[in-house]
Amino acid sequence: MASEELEQLAAKNASEAIQLDRQGSRGMAVAKYQRAIEILLKLCSLYPNAPQNTVYAQRASAYQRRVNDLMAGGVAAEAAEASREPGQRFEQTVLREKPNVKWDDIADLKSAKRAIEESMVYPVKRPDLFPLGWPRGILFFGPPGCGKTMLAAAVATEIDAAFYCVDAASIMSKWLGESEKNVASLFEEARHLSEKGQPAVIFLDEVDSLVGLRSQEVGGEARTRNQFLKEMDGVVDKSRKSYVYVVGATNKPWALDDPFIRRFQKRVYVPLPDEEGRQELFKIATRNLRLAPDVDLTYLVRMTEGYTGSDLTDIVQAAQLRAVREFFQSHSPDDKQSQPREVSMEDFLEVMKERRPSVSHEILRNYEKWSEAFKAL
Repeated sequence: MASEELEQLAAKNASEAIQLDRQGSRGMAVAKYQRAIEILLKLCSLYPNAPQNTVYAQRASAYQRRVNDLMAGGVAAEAAEASREPGQRFEQTVLREKPNVKWDDIADLKSAKRAIEESMVYPVKRPDLFPLGWPRGILFFGPPGCGKTMLAAAVATEIDAAFYCVDAASIMSKWLGESEKNVASLFEEARHLSEKGQPAVIFLDEVDSLVGLRSQEVGGEARTRNQFLKEMDGVVDKSRKSYVYVVGATNKPWALDDPFIRRFQKRVYVPLPDEEGRQELFKIATRNLRLAPDVDLTYLVRMTEGYTGSDLTDIVQAAQLRAVREFFQSHSPDDKQSQPREVSMEDFLEVMKERRPSVSHEILRNYEKWSEAFKAL
């Protein structure tokens, strides 16, 4: 059902927001929280009599409070932005925060990391070794919750780049009437920084929302898409030694328009984590938790074949919440000295009884089929 798909999408964005929030990536967390809020409110409007509406509204309210807190911390930065030249208003939908995500925060994904190093890291460190230029359009595609956004954030940290996070789903509505001008301003600023010696990464999240196939589109949408094509042509021109990169992420690669597919010179499949990847993910997710001696991560790895990275993080979080729930049931909320018990193997096993993979085998086959047709490593 459509409601179930929307609920899963809201949960995915909220989970990514919480993860980015914990890592200190304020701007990216705000974008994900706002996307989750938008979807939850849409659910309430589409199904006004649904019994879950109270829960959706509560979650949206909680996420909005967190957004307000994060935005309050950025007042000084916004004041600085007010001094920018008139007409450059793309800041309304572009987050320019430097992400705080490192390679060590990302488990496995060796092929994706290798593609990034060859296209972005090595050329920045030794441009003299690339007489033929290097790829500057990179597309990450695959199931939701497998690390596409985290990869884009990590590479910006790795090469000390300016990072522009564009929420593709909101561009059309927020940029209506000035869309082409704002797209041009975005790329102009990125090029300006590149010419001064600082790499710039323009990250298009849910890029299919912006450059996907359209049976019908109004004039504003067509002009915006054409402007993006024009700007990307300038970025991916092999004759130019530019350090402006366009990184796209999509859960629906088959929905992309052919002209845009060609402009992403690297097209990298970000699959479900394999056994080694799940082992790394469990270690990363549990590194700050107090685990009981009976917790067997190797057994949990075998039990979670077919789960996404986000699924595994959710499992660890739910297991830890069982210990926290018991603590509050037996202690006063004002008790600041006591601590919850260790997270046990039973906590994980009980959670696993109620958790199934969020990606179906049919969808996985679609990703593999598209990868065979269009991959470019």
